[in-house]
Amino acid sequence: MRSELAAAEPSGAAEPLAGPLVAAMSAPARAASLLEEATDLLVLHRDFAAALERCEAGCGSLGPAGAEAEAGAEAGSSAEVKCSLCVVGIQALAEMNRWREVLPWLLQYYEAPEQLPAKVLELCILLYSKVREPQVMLEVGSSWLRDITNKSLPEYSSLLELYLLRVLLPLGQFEEAEELVRGCEALDSAQQLALLRTICESQCQWSQQEEMHSVAEEQQGTTREAVLGALPQKLLAMLTLLRRALTSISSHFYLIPYKKMLLAVFMLYLVVRLDPASPTSLPFLYRLVQLFRQAWAAVFPPVRRPPVQD
Repeated sequence: MRSELAAAEPSGAAEPLAGPLVAAMSAPARAASLLEEATDLLVLHRDFAAALERCEAGCGSLGPAGAEAEAGAEAGSSAEVKCSLCVVGIQALAEMNRWREVLPWLLQYYEAPEQLPAKVLELCILLYSKVREPQVMLEVGSSWLRDITNKSLPEYSSLLELYLLRVLLPLGQFEEAEELVRGCEALDSAQQLALLRTICESQCQWSQQEEMHSVAEEQQGTTREAVLGALPQKLLAMLTLLRRALTSISSHFYLIPYKKMLLAVFMLYLVVRLDPASPTSLPFLYRLVQLFRQAWAAVFPPVRRPPVQD
């Protein structure tokens, strides 16, 4: 744990350590101090951004992977401190919901996926499996497991099983999974047989799920076709009923005497139009009388009688 001075430090400080004492510290010791700060900020203060800054500063002070080999006796401690800084950094990124940045962030401090520590790779597989993005670790895990140096690590067999269960099988990569199991010398015959049985069972479940999915799609297609097929039949029935109704109405119209109907409509119009209570009826009556007289005079001219003679 850090001292009270480190706890009172602002969370966004770019250089958490300062002073001649800190400057005189070696890179592994400075990285270990930053690891303590990052752990306190992550667990106690829940300041994930500041914890990530400490992890970045510590990993940057240790240099790229492989440089620790030149440090002699401090090589092992530097690698462990760097691995711990990466673990804390992964947790901080996950807490900030920035899990997509985890793998690119790690590859800043490890030149290749094969150089990732076993603990870091395990944490990445668990993280991306939890967020249902196992395909992110497909190439990284395959490269790490096929590396000759990593095959001699004691964690190799457990990581292979984890990669198999959390990445390959959920993605349906059964051939690659079987190839990895058969080519792994770290597994004894019983372990290989158990893993091969797991692969076979997972493949059977995968096939059953695909069959069920295809059957469901076929049923949906059949239902859709049935609905689309029933729709034109209903439409045709409605059009037939509409045609019959129009035919019946037209036959009734043919039986109506149109002249009487038009005369009745005209008389109704005149009654409404010649309403004495309506102010517009008087001019219309006057024009109607004038037109009637003109028509009468044109058809029946006045009879001229000779003058009466006494």
